[in-house]
Amino acid sequence: MLTLVVAALMLVPVGFVAWVAIDEGWAQLAPLIFRPRVGELLLNTIGLVVVGVPLCVVVGVLAAWVVERTALPGRRVWAIALAAPLAMPAFVSSYGWVSAVPSLGGLSGGLLVAVGAYYPLVYLPALAALRRLDPALEESARALGHGPVRTFLRVTLPQLRIAILGGGLVVGLHLLAEYGAFALLRFDTFTTAIVSQFQSTFAGPAANALGVVLALLCLVLLVGEASARGSARYARIGRGAPRPAVPHRLGWRAVPVALALTLVLALAVGVPGVSLVRWALRPEAWAAGDLLSTLGQTLMLSAGGAIAATVIALPGAWLAVRYPGRMSRVIEGAMYLASSLPTIIVALALVTVTLRVLPAVYQTPVTVISAYVIVFLPRALVSLRTGLAQVPRGLEEAARSLGRSSLGAKLTVTAPLMLSSFGAALALTGLGCANELTATLLLAPAGTSTLATQFWSATINADFASAAPYAILLIALSVPSVALLLADARRKKTA
Repeated sequence: MLTLVVAALMLVPVGFVAWVAIDEGWAQLAPLIFRPRVGELLLNTIGLVVVGVPLCVVVGVLAAWVVERTALPGRRVWAIALAAPLAMPAFVSSYGWVSAVPSLGGLSGGLLVAVGAYYPLVYLPALAALRRLDPALEESARALGHGPVRTFLRVTLPQLRIAILGGGLVVGLHLLAEYGAFALLRFDTFTTAIVSQFQSTFAGPAANALGVVLALLCLVLLVGEASARGSARYARIGRGAPRPAVPHRLGWRAVPVALALTLVLALAVGVPGVSLVRWALRPEAWAAGDLLSTLGQTLMLSAGGAIAATVIALPGAWLAVRYPGRMSRVIEGAMYLASSLPTIIVALALVTVTLRVLPAVYQTPVTVISAYVIVFLPRALVSLRTGLAQVPRGLEEAARSLGRSSLGAKLTVTAPLMLSSFGAALALTGLGCANELTATLLLAPAGTSTLATQFWSATINADFASAAPYAILLIALSVPSVALLLADARRKKTA
């Protein structure tokens, strides 16, 4: 029952989109949707997704293949370095580029920042998939006379289909939801336009109309990914060859490959990182007296969001693993559907609901944490579901046969074995909350300052030096999350 209530609450943003479409009516929505401005936003947003997602896929998959399937010198170092852009939020990367190259902007600037920030979302699942892939398949292809490139295209790449589609979907949803990075580049998308409309008309009809279109674009991405995924099976019985794949020797090609990877890292983290350090070394950079209090408020809100998301996700994970069936799949799907909507839609939904139904919680920490839970619940759900699936149910049954109550068996047997999963859920969700900008800007109580909002406030006022310390702390908070993702990819090698 509790899980059903949670799933219903998670669908509030979806219900908001449907309510807007019905309440506004087609007669009012049509003039707001079919106008030149929306056409411009549509071209920008679709162009960003249509070009940005394939670029992220190409960079991410090729980087994973080089690290996992070639004898590139220092590939263990490359494996870690190529995940480093995840530690730098996209709006921080955009800040670094804009302060270094003020003329950067438009679609080309948006693609430069977006691909550098988001290709690891394809790289990591592709890396994990390659480590699970039976090397005997590729060895058989080479034995039949296929070279490395042909083997990759005909044997390896089809086995990465799920990782590519999943990573591409996540990248696409991030591109639709991103606000800060594109606002700094003066590149208008639906999300930047909705925030501007909200700030000027306070969730007026124009903002709601743009929100409906943006939600439909997300739905198109979700349906497209599900259709492309199909029903093909990629699992195998057993572990396959109990040894790692024999890496390809690159010979003279190692130099251009290393240079290409260096260029990727230079564009993704090198240029913005150097720019950030340059501003941070200025004497006035650390003059802000509210740095520690801002860090404290960030930790409090992110900890609240992480704990709430983990606690709320636990019943859903338990139902999905211990009682699989149609109902559990529907509930789990509802949780994923709500979180796939852009953060701006979630924020607009919570603004409307709290003002109309619960005005006492409008612009309070409760509303902010609610947004964090809706947006980041899948991070906790996936971590808890994975950990629970690795705990044999028979251990609880044995504990109950020895006199333990059902709750006692769960607390003394299952919970200790899931400690690492709880830690991963809390860390991944908390760090996502710490980096969240859009919902925090719209929903936080007056006087609340987080690292992301203070960084944004300084940046939009062109005070790049004052923004630097906040960006550095954001990156420092993100490092543990990246380490967890890399550790997870390594563990999947023996899954």
